[in-house]
Amino acid sequence: MASALWSCLVLALLSGLAASGFPRSPFRLLGKRSLPDGGVGGIDVYSTKINCKVTSRFAHNVVITKAVNRADTAKEVSFDMELPKTAFITKFTLTIDGVTYPGTIKEKEVAKKQYEKAVSQGKTAGLVKASGRKLEKFTVSVNVAAGSEVIFELTYEELLKRNKGKYEMYLKVQPKQLIQHFEIEADIYEPQGISTLDAEASFITNDLLGSALTKSFSGKKGRVSFKPTLDQQRSCPTCTDSLLDGDFTITYDVNRETPGNVQVVNGYFVHFFAPQGLPVVPKNVVFVIDVSGSMAGRKIQQTRDALLKILDDVKEDDYLNFILFSGDVTTWKDNLVQATPENLQEAREFVKSIQDQGMTNINDGLLRGISMLNKAREEHMVPERSTSIVIMLTDGDANVGESRPEKIQENVRNAIGGKFPLYNLGFGNNLNYNFLESMALENHGIARRIYEDSDANLQLQGFYEEVANPLLTNVELAYPENAILDLTQNNYQHFYDGSEIVVAGRLLDDHLNSFKADVKGHGAINDLTFTEEVDVKEMEKAHEEQEYIFGNFIERLWAYLTIEQLLEKRKNVHGEAKENLTAQALDLSLKYHFVTPLTSMVVTKPEDNEEKMAIADKPGEASYQPPQTPYYYVDGDPHFIIQVAEKDDAICFNIDEEPGTVLRLIQDPVTGLTVNGQIIGDKKASPDSKTIKTFFGKLGIVNAHMDLRIEVTTEKITLWNGAVRNTFSWLDTVMVTQDGLSIAINRKKDMIVSFGDGVTFVIILHEVWKKQPSHHDFLGFYVVDSHRMSMQTHGLLGQFFHPFDFKVSDVRQGSDPTKPDATMVVKHHRLTVTRGSQKDYRKDASIGTKVICWFVHNNGEGLIDGVHTDYIVPSLF
Repeated sequence: MASALWSCLVLALLSGLAASGFPRSPFRLLGKRSLPDGGVGGIDVYSTKINCKVTSRFAHNVVITKAVNRADTAKEVSFDMELPKTAFITKFTLTIDGVTYPGTIKEKEVAKKQYEKAVSQGKTAGLVKASGRKLEKFTVSVNVAAGSEVIFELTYEELLKRNKGKYEMYLKVQPKQLIQHFEIEADIYEPQGISTLDAEASFITNDLLGSALTKSFSGKKGRVSFKPTLDQQRSCPTCTDSLLDGDFTITYDVNRETPGNVQVVNGYFVHFFAPQGLPVVPKNVVFVIDVSGSMAGRKIQQTRDALLKILDDVKEDDYLNFILFSGDVTTWKDNLVQATPENLQEAREFVKSIQDQGMTNINDGLLRGISMLNKAREEHMVPERSTSIVIMLTDGDANVGESRPEKIQENVRNAIGGKFPLYNLGFGNNLNYNFLESMALENHGIARRIYEDSDANLQLQGFYEEVANPLLTNVELAYPENAILDLTQNNYQHFYDGSEIVVAGRLLDDHLNSFKADVKGHGAINDLTFTEEVDVKEMEKAHEEQEYIFGNFIERLWAYLTIEQLLEKRKNVHGEAKENLTAQALDLSLKYHFVTPLTSMVVTKPEDNEEKMAIADKPGEASYQPPQTPYYYVDGDPHFIIQVAEKDDAICFNIDEEPGTVLRLIQDPVTGLTVNGQIIGDKKASPDSKTIKTFFGKLGIVNAHMDLRIEVTTEKITLWNGAVRNTFSWLDTVMVTQDGLSIAINRKKDMIVSFGDGVTFVIILHEVWKKQPSHHDFLGFYVVDSHRMSMQTHGLLGQFFHPFDFKVSDVRQGSDPTKPDATMVVKHHRLTVTRGSQKDYRKDASIGTKVICWFVHNNGEGLIDGVHTDYIVPSLF
């Protein structure tokens, strides 16, 4: 299937306040305030030009940004831009005062060795990181002397793939300041002729856009130009900040007088195939839906909303069914049913009733759906000229039944037997996406990540729309025997309306006079054959007449497509086969200077009178790592400790409140989980302190969706299931399990509470000597897994479950010589913090393990959202 792959670009140019010691931050540069004529912080970005040349869907994009340091001291300039994950960077140069520093593309392992010395010296920076849904962020920064000029130039290429009847170039523009010469120019050449061409911007009104934008097309050529003046860039008539912050989108399509189009240039050919006006092939669709506990809340509601909308689009000739899996598997109907109005209404009622529950049994859910499709075909329950599809949606990893990914993959592969495609939709980030993708690819489908956001239901609907209208099945594209080499994929299970099949190859005979392409496929009514024949010499002559085509575009298109497909194939093979595919893809990546997952671009730049090396890799979908178990906990007097995994460091703070106070530790409206803690005090103040130490003496855990409450004190554990109450002592060793809940009490030691896969708390019992004159027994509360808790989670601990960043600088001697002070910038606050340590008592409740952390004073002020009194609640439940 030709999936939607956008050509996208995001530009941001920031100037860092290197002399002040503050970290670079785009937010510091955007205030509506007077700025010097020299731009932001003395850095004047006076020109940014984005030049796009698109020839036969292959986009060649060059971004050039020029800046000058008008300050009287050296300044740091950062070039930030975002490009599509599907694009390959091909060139980068950095020019300072006429001296050019080019990037060189090398095999990843070679680049890594070259890079290791710089890594050991701490003088490196990774240049490319995944960013958002479809983008990768390229960043490079350099110190520029006073009065010096710097020019950044980046080139990337991509094959635009047709989706829902159009090609789209999506440019996300964020220059961060007014730019004297800002322009986007796109030249499009399509031999079939351009049928539609449009451009729009989300950040500017149509009135202003109209005067800054020109667009035109005639015959085979199209052109879009966007050149806003300084006044048109201003966010208001007297403002000095830019309104260029949003999406600039170019869309177009081509004429389709014939179903296909073949182009031959310089010994390479490309064949585009997208027939129009064919009747839709009826489809048999099984939706296999994860309804485990982790789908609770917004995810299950968005899934219901999307399925209801999809049911509105199902055609009466289609057949369908729903398979729901959690700890076990349930079905709407025993067999596929036709999408009659009556059945669709019944299906809507079923979808509205879908509820989350239990664990995640991916294996049995998929096998039930596949078996149902096989049975329908074998017993002639569906039309002979129909096609079958499995669409599976899950938000997690298998954790009940067969849970080994490789075994599930084998079972699914054997059950499908190559007869129909499997499309896997991964909801959110807490899942093994590589497993879903590998399983889909080997069954002729694709995987798609559904991002946890307000538009998740629209993402689900959008995917279904891509596969809703199959026009052909079992499509085979054939070319002259003994005349071609190195053919890209030429067999497809489906051709969907609004998409396009692209095949490219190399000609064995450079002197070929004519070239013929035959396409065969099964349609809704009969089998179809399409033939396209071209005169090679006439075509090459016609292409030579086009001035602005980059000459070897078909050869580069072939290389791009070949690398892309080789990289996909290697995901499902091992040993020698994988090594061969890797070698082929690597050779092409190096030959055509593409930054792919197998290559890296090494960028050497001047830094403090020496050369500093940085490296640009292609991140792609990150290799699966089981969720990390960072520690978020509160223990002792009460000390809150927050580990920031990305920093390999921790932050700590105390909360000083009166005994009896109840504090909100965690609250997640989506999963329904709440944890509160009540403070107790010492029996009396210690001799060397005038203050009474405080600790947590009671904890209350609520799961609203399960109608469950757990009260933990230093003496007993009470569990309410609705109105039913059970009480346990810390003298017990006991395990309590029910659907979606597991509680393990370890005698006089700790208690582990797990809600399905992805939420686990550990409560430590601290017992003191009973005759101890000052202290009471107390509790420690540890969050060891929170990856299934939603982005809406809050509380003194819960607010830190979301990614956040901090920077520490100016480390200096504090009032205690053994505990240095430093400046921390976190959540837009500048704080004085102190290096110290706390204890993690999970392994040993009496001794503990030392945890080094930066201590935030004054009840966490500046680190926690609001003030600590905002987290006081009236009762434990």
